Amino acid sequence: MAATDTDTSTDSLGPLLEPASIAIIGASNDPTRIGGRPLLYTRDAGFAGPIYPVNPNRDSVQGLPSFASIGEVPGPVDTAIIAVPAPAVVETTEACAAAGVKAVIIFSAGFAEMGDDGRRHQTAIGQIARSTGMRIVGPNCLGVYNANHGFFGTFTSTFEAGQPRPGRVGLVSQSGAYGSHLSLLATLRGIGIRFWVTTGNECDVDVAETIGWFADHPDVSVIVAYAEGIRDRDRLFASLALAHERRKPVIFQKVGRTEVGADAVRSHTASMAGSDAVYDGVFRQFGVYRATNTEEMLDITYTASFGIFPASRRVGLMSISGGVGVQMADEAVERGLDVAPMSDAAQAKLKAALPFASPRNPVDITAHAFNDPGLVGTNLDVMLAEGTYDSIVAFFTYVAATKAMVGPISDALRAAKTAYPRCLLVLSIVGPPDVITRYEEAGCPVFEDPTRAVRAVDALAHFGDVFARPLPDMTASGTPVAPLPAAPIGEAVAKALLVEAGLRMVDERACATTDAAVAAATTLGFPVALKIASLEIPHKTDIGGVMLGLDSPGEVAQAFADVTGRARMAHPEARLDGVLVSRMVTGGVETIMGVRYDPTFGPVVMFGLGGIFVEVLEDVAFRVAPFDTAEAHRMMRELRGFPLLDGVRGRPRGDLDATASALAALSRFAAAHADGLDSAELNPVVVLPEGRGVVALDALVVPKTSP
Repeated sequence: MAATDTDTSTDSLGPLLEPASIAIIGASNDPTRIGGRPLLYTRDAGFAGPIYPVNPNRDSVQGLPSFASIGEVPGPVDTAIIAVPAPAVVETTEACAAAGVKAVIIFSAGFAEMGDDGRRHQTAIGQIARSTGMRIVGPNCLGVYNANHGFFGTFTSTFEAGQPRPGRVGLVSQSGAYGSHLSLLATLRGIGIRFWVTTGNECDVDVAETIGWFADHPDVSVIVAYAEGIRDRDRLFASLALAHERRKPVIFQKVGRTEVGADAVRSHTASMAGSDAVYDGVFRQFGVYRATNTEEMLDITYTASFGIFPASRRVGLMSISGGVGVQMADEAVERGLDVAPMSDAAQAKLKAALPFASPRNPVDITAHAFNDPGLVGTNLDVMLAEGTYDSIVAFFTYVAATKAMVGPISDALRAAKTAYPRCLLVLSIVGPPDVITRYEEAGCPVFEDPTRAVRAVDALAHFGDVFARPLPDMTASGTPVAPLPAAPIGEAVAKALLVEAGLRMVDERACATTDAAVAAATTLGFPVALKIASLEIPHKTDIGGVMLGLDSPGEVAQAFADVTGRARMAHPEARLDGVLVSRMVTGGVETIMGVRYDPTFGPVVMFGLGGIFVEVLEDVAFRVAPFDTAEAHRMMRELRGFPLLDGVRGRPRGDLDATASALAALSRFAAAHADGLDSAELNPVVVLPEGRGVVALDALVVPKTSP
């Protein structure tokens, strides 16, 4: 939570989202105007509390008495809506604070998104919130609503297509227009939204805080968020941790994944998009499901609303079409779901019920279900009892909507849900709304597209896994450490710091002369590697400053002359400190570990495979420091190249435990030096075969004070 002059805990959002009274400043008698819509919507919804229009030019607005100023309103006001031109917003906000208003929603645009002048006015508004404790949403927002409460503090036009239906979803969006789009589509999809918040420019209330309020609210079961950037990492982390503690899934769409997208974000809301790869790591670290498009957000939200999060990724597939069964199986396997076959005994039972069926998994009951509706129940019983599947996806297309089949299939599904209440049953059906509703009331999400049904199962299995494990420990940063040197750090010192932090470095010697280099090589044992030592030459391979596989004293002496000569030619101004002679490390898999300081999230740790995997494929994973070894293991498994570490095609399995320990140690080092560390890089780090550990061959540590 950001530091303020007053308490801005999520408790203070109650008057905003569950107000007992509201005022609308700039209220319009025309219900189609920005100042008229929230009055119309809220009255029509049957809001139980008083509504005070404020308009000095009218005695009444839409049939209600109007007041000349917020100070003349006769009763207390929980939430005031400000719908006045931008130049009057600061003064109006001050008046609200003076009148004791607890929360303000500012529709008006023309602030930070418009440049320096607007930014100054927005800062002034934010200062009012911090100095008085009055909570502010916006400016440049579309407002909020509480569908169950009858409060619609918004001017969105989407309500003309249908009022939101009450439900248990909390939706927060930095973008007002996109938030409205999601709200409308959710309504059309039959998803009930309890709370809807658009945060706009976020001078006070932001997406992160709103997620925390949803996580703490007993009537919210699913949290949906859209953001262009996050300003307060600690508040985000606390909110996501609370959602995890309360077993509430968070579906998050973070835009700005590309450079073009990030530039658009900055021009839209003056927000910093941040590194997308880091955001991705944060979401994985906290168990957030990151959606990439609107359809995916709605699909996962809809399915999560049923409240079943499978205990495993084992999924059974049932179909009346062999071809569709294959489609579903392909999608499931590609998403990492376990499409394990039925046992021989279970297959025999299904064969006995229908000899020409395919009983493995997918289970093809064929169109014979038309002739024997009881096949659906029989197959479900066997699949759930003996297949031990925690999810079932069933494709029935329009068959399930026919008069002859609706009853038997819905009865079979209800019986299965009664016997196995924690199993997720998802259907792929085409039919009229009343039929779809009947299956939903039986506890089954319904999709037209069977592959979308499989994707939804994948997402909910993700949450099942997330809720079954604790979040990584991000509090322990290790024992107190001395601050990093203010001056640039050489390789030898960098390695010593990292060794002290618990990382293993290659055995090496610093040598200022040829004789010293030869003596070091003899002591270490041939073959050896030799590289130039200089603070002013960080990328030594670029100038030919590294030589490998030196097998004799003569080769070492010649290499000393070669690398120092190349360094003087490439960087004549650089100070040369001699060379580093190290023992050659053979075998294993080369990886890269690093730390960078992210402006939003602080120190983050990067891990990837070396060579082409980093340089071309960008196959890397990020986590915010610090984290534990369990999280490091999950981090490693995100890499597309992870099979190389896991012993693919007969290769020796790498020492994964040692790798995880090294990553966790690096994260503690990064957290302990959060204030003074700009970046660090260990490249390569060789993951040796299981039981032999990991060893870093090169290391770079850059303090924030370094040039």
